[in-house]
Amino acid sequence: MNETESIVDQPTPRRIAVFYAHPDDAEWLCAGTVAKWTRAGHEVTYVQITHGDKGTDNPDMAGYRLAAIRREEQRNAAAVLGVKDVIFMGREDNTLNGRDRDLQREIVRVMRTIKPDVVLCQDPSLWWREADYINHPDHRNAGEAVIAAAFPSAGSRMSFPELLAEGLEPVKIREIWVMGPLAGDHWEDITETLELKIEALKQHASQIEGTADLEGLRNWAADIGRRIEPNLGAAEEFRVFHTSG
Repeated sequence: MNETESIVDQPTPRRIAVFYAHPDDAEWLCAGTVAKWTRAGHEVTYVQITHGDKGTDNPDMAGYRLAAIRREEQRNAAAVLGVKDVIFMGREDNTLNGRDRDLQREIVRVMRTIKPDVVLCQDPSLWWREADYINHPDHRNAGEAVIAAAFPSAGSRMSFPELLAEGLEPVKIREIWVMGPLAGDHWEDITETLELKIEALKQHASQIEGTADLEGLRNWAADIGRRIEPNLGAAEEFRVFHTSG
């Protein structure tokens, strides 16, 4: 269900890094695909950029307490999916700037440390979809910073040369997958892993309001599937870029 073959479809195990703004973003956008990959023997690392410390309207909840709760929820969700590790970058929620060179440097540092073949991120071009959905600015800004870090900075010796002094040599990112894009060109069948996606999302109890959110997720995944193939049970959508690395 794609226009070009991905290196993830090859039998060689790959290192994959999923970068996302807030805890639970990855579960909404790519958890079914992640479960497929870990089952196939690929090594997946989550990289959470913010604490998610503003994700509540509860007047009795402090930001630092919510951040701790959401870290534990994210670890539990990752365990459901077979994710190897979760890296918490610790940025404040609702403050990301995609052109912040300090943020890009920190992302490059992570990339050069874990050396992924494939990087996933959110869509920097997605401001809204329908009249009832405006994309969170952290999502867009996380995507912009991750793409700038993945190409060209992570693989460029002359970009952030101070990282060389830390022993972090350049790494070539082979593919960049944009999750939940405005316009996709690659779809993953998650019919067999949809229940794992839902189970992972259930771990984010501080954010899920009963079963309505979960049924909405089922309907969304089913709708993506039907748009690709009439009998496809569920799917996730991406836009895949093959870099010169």
